[in-house]
Amino acid sequence: QVQLQESGGGSVQSGGSLKLSCAASKYTYCMGWFRQAPGKEREGVAAIGSDGTIIYADSAKGRFTISRDNAKNTMTLAMNNLRPEDTAMYSCAAAWVNCAGRWETYAYWGQGTQVTVSS
Repeated sequence: QVQLQESGGGSVQSGGSLKLSCAASKYTYCMGWFRQAPGKEREGVAAIGSDGTIIYADSAKGRFTISRDNAKNTMTLAMNNLRPEDTAMYSCAAAWVNCAGRWETYAYWGQGTQVTVSS
């Protein structure tokens, strides 16, 4: 079993920045970020493999940057130019095989950290 813990959420104004962090108890190939706003479907934001493979949702490209430290089993998501539509609960997740899948393919999840962006 893999334990995941997120941190770094908060409330910012539109155009502001936040950096989310995730600490995992052990290695997995892929670590990723998902978000879910009230009344909306959970969606992938970004994911990164231990080999450096990175994927971004279209909404994240150019604004968010994902990174990880394989030795420490940690992952970060630097979010810039935040918009109200980014408001959601952001969850860290881990998968064994690959990063390019829906949330159902991720086996382990953290508790989530809230990001709120005001206009």
